Amino acid sequence: MSTGWRPGIPAPTHDDLNSCVQCGLCLPHCPTYRVTGLETSSPRGRIAAMRAVQAGQAPVAGDFTRFTDECLACRACEAACPSSVPFGRLIEATRIQTEAARGAGGRWVRRAGIDGVIGHRRLTRLMGWVLAIVQGLRLDRLLPHHLRMATPRVTVRGLRTPLPASSGEGPVAMLLTGCVMDIAFRPVHRATIDALVRGGFRAVVPTRSGCCGALAAHAGEVGSARRLARERITDFEGASAIVVDSAGCSAHMRTYGHLLADDPQWADRAAAVAATVRDAVEIDAPPGRPCDQRVAVHDACHHLHAQGIGPEVRRTLRAAGATPVDLGDGGRCCGAGGIYNVLQPGMASTLGEQKARAIIATGAPVVAVANPGCAIQIHNHLRAIGSDVEVRHPLEIID
Repeated sequence: MSTGWRPGIPAPTHDDLNSCVQCGLCLPHCPTYRVTGLETSSPRGRIAAMRAVQAGQAPVAGDFTRFTDECLACRACEAACPSSVPFGRLIEATRIQTEAARGAGGRWVRRAGIDGVIGHRRLTRLMGWVLAIVQGLRLDRLLPHHLRMATPRVTVRGLRTPLPASSGEGPVAMLLTGCVMDIAFRPVHRATIDALVRGGFRAVVPTRSGCCGALAAHAGEVGSARRLARERITDFEGASAIVVDSAGCSAHMRTYGHLLADDPQWADRAAAVAATVRDAVEIDAPPGRPCDQRVAVHDACHHLHAQGIGPEVRRTLRAAGATPVDLGDGGRCCGAGGIYNVLQPGMASTLGEQKARAIIATGAPVVAVANPGCAIQIHNHLRAIGSDVEVRHPLEIID
């Protein structure tokens, strides 16, 4: 059968595409559809476009790439779907195809950022130092607005804060330090280590730990994603638990078995590592201090939709005496989406402002955010509209 997919490259499967019955129950849960009202901005519309390419009725390039680029891959549709359509798998396979269709010239932003810098620990650290100096001199004001809104706050003090190689006693729990988390959110790592120790674990920070490959996978750079997965598997084999304090990273590492399923040398090892991954908010540990304030809760998409994590965040806060406050926006995506806010700044800005205003409406002085991309997006949009609501990881709030 003739098909529009490029040969020799992973693509959405016939069975996955046909699992969608086009009922439309996903539409009100899709953040881009809620903004535009266009069928092409909905999961149902995107699957219809994928089917057209599958049937050879449309090319991968052109309008199809534009429709799929606008998708946040938040997987809200997946959680709402009565037919259990694996939309996350569909969009990631589609992006492998669209990235190949772009050619080298159209891929340089993703390749330079994801594979050239974030995929290498030393270059990521160097980027952090450059960013800290630029921000310290306030030169970041010269950046385009959408890049400033997508940039984390990095400080020299934060970069110089060491993490203990080993703390506590008990079963070994190894911490993923990651890429962006390691340069901009080290206090979260310290809070996670403290929680592990309180929970009876021996917290270990691997010396080589780096990017898990989530950003590469979401952007369709499957080669980079597989390389980084193999590196992290080598780092973490043998741990009783692999603890991850970034929602997007924990969700991705739990898919390592699928990502390397066709590699006989790595398939079993990948599945074994994936089975030991635990998100930090799943740690059963007593709070480090009481917290008697109201805390707004932003549910990261890769918590709520990809992993079914939501009650855990609220339980963690309540254990410390805090009062969790839901935002009332149905868990709508904040618009960060990995590097989405760099590549799709218009839609990202609309969703970011909506999220910031939903947080302000709760009246809570702090918002719990368990994903670095969300934290950056929400912090910057809160400040842009003049709010001083603090953005903190749930474990930071109770540490």
